[in-house]
Amino acid sequence: MIDTHRHRGLRQQLVNELKSKGIKNELILSAFMDIPRHYFLEKTFADWAYKDVAFPIDADQTISQPYTVAMQTTLLDIKKGDKVLEIGTGSGFQACVLSHMGAKVYTIERQKKLFDKTEKFLHDIGFGNIRTLYGDGYEGAPRFAPFDKILITAGASEIPVKLIEQLKPGGIMVIPLGQGDLQKMLKITKNEDGSLKKENFGNYRFVPFLKGVN
Repeated sequence: MIDTHRHRGLRQQLVNELKSKGIKNELILSAFMDIPRHYFLEKTFADWAYKDVAFPIDADQTISQPYTVAMQTTLLDIKKGDKVLEIGTGSGFQACVLSHMGAKVYTIERQKKLFDKTEKFLHDIGFGNIRTLYGDGYEGAPRFAPFDKILITAGASEIPVKLIEQLKPGGIMVIPLGQGDLQKMLKITKNEDGSLKKENFGNYRFVPFLKGVN
């Protein structure tokens, strides 16, 4: 895998575009600048890595639009040392952004083919500290709970009760919620008494959050 001066220039253009769309967190922008996003796509489509669009990957999944990754990460309010559970590993890019920001990342993938490929890939590019798990995202990762933050990268039709249970009091869950083609991006804060504060940050489009494994 080669990272050239040209690739860095394309990354800078993407970072500038994210800034123009309101992404201000310097740690997020640094992650986008430092992580070679073209590694996460097939070589033929490398230039697509730096366009602000979603793109198909294996197992009928997508690598999310860069702005969506940056927006979800902004809502998580990552602090160094945060223990974060990501549901939907996909290409692994979002997990790398969180890890680059200093989070301790656990990520679950339900598609075995994608899990095997991404697990190896993350080790190969120097992100072997990310804990990859194969399983049903609706079940979460109870043996590693509780988590400071939980990020769901697929469109859910309901808020998974087991994931709320695995979130620390004071913790944050970011979840695209809704039926059909569009989901509302919710930031859910778990109050100390266990009640939930929900904030809506507009409509997004995600692949569906499915139960079970494949």
